[in-house]
Amino acid sequence: MDERLDAIEKEYVELEASLGTSEVLADQAKLRDASRKYKQLTPLVECIRALRAVKGDAQAARELAAETTGSERDSFRAEAVSADEKQEALEEQLKLLMLPTDPNDGKNVLMEIRGAEGGEEANLFAGDLMEMYQAYAIRRGWAVETIQHDASDLGGINQVTLMFKGDDAWSHLKFEGGPHRVQRVPATESQGRIHTSSATVMVMPEADEVDVDIDEKDLQVDIYRSSGAGGQHVNTTDSAVRITHRPTGIVVAMQDERSQLQNRARAMQVLRSRLLKHYQDQAEAKASAERRAQVGGGGRSEKIRTYNFKENRITDHRIGFTLYQLQAALAGDLDPVIEALQTDLRARQLAGDA
Repeated sequence: MDERLDAIEKEYVELEASLGTSEVLADQAKLRDASRKYKQLTPLVECIRALRAVKGDAQAARELAAETTGSERDSFRAEAVSADEKQEALEEQLKLLMLPTDPNDGKNVLMEIRGAEGGEEANLFAGDLMEMYQAYAIRRGWAVETIQHDASDLGGINQVTLMFKGDDAWSHLKFEGGPHRVQRVPATESQGRIHTSSATVMVMPEADEVDVDIDEKDLQVDIYRSSGAGGQHVNTTDSAVRITHRPTGIVVAMQDERSQLQNRARAMQVLRSRLLKHYQDQAEAKASAERRAQVGGGGRSEKIRTYNFKENRITDHRIGFTLYQLQAALAGDLDPVIEALQTDLRARQLAGDA
């Protein structure tokens, strides 16, 4: 273990030195990767150094206790006990910090939200989810950018694509992908009956050009006239862009920007992230199948979370977590739910089940 910790600290020191070299500073990709890795290693190295210091304190206190008598010996013994307790806490912290890191940690997040089952009520709920995540981002200190926004007839959204920019955005939002279900009396209901509707959330790490190699020959690019509300340029120029990635069948359409060039750049940004997620999902599916073959396992629930307005309840079905603070969550106070999911992930990693 000591050799492994030495290697980690050595890598950290080398990374720290490299961040000031002209070679790294001149290459944006190298600088980004080195900075990201440096940030990831910092809390781990700080813990390693704190652990070594407290071990030294414990050893010194024991040696001094052996050389003294009376109240002075008692004082050194107490220091040794205190140092041992700190060492135990730091060792537990080190276990968590040395768990496998997510390769997407540190990346910005692209999130797509769509209304699903439930007609216009599903679109209204999708709008509520969008506002919830935007409010959560403000609480976390992230920047939020709207990449694409397609409003529905009654003020909800057919589809929205958001970009969340923050060092810890992925580590918090990666749990949000999947079907979200709402149970409430919708604004479209005249009889006061509770309806069940759903919206889907897709979460993707923002892909850099170096993350995904896209061959232009694999792309079909269609240009067409924008439609819908959006100002005097809509419906007057062929500025909307639809890009199809032939090998995977992934299609991205973009029309929110004023120019064809801007829409193409936006579409390529989203396409890269969708492709990165596609390839990562393929690898994860293969790994999951191999794990199931070894240890068994069941299917994933159709819904990941339910928002019940009558009971002021939010339930995450993946971990059986329920919180009776729905309105607070919708206002952006999602940390209790996210932290429960993070704790569950760490527990499964420690058990070798993730």
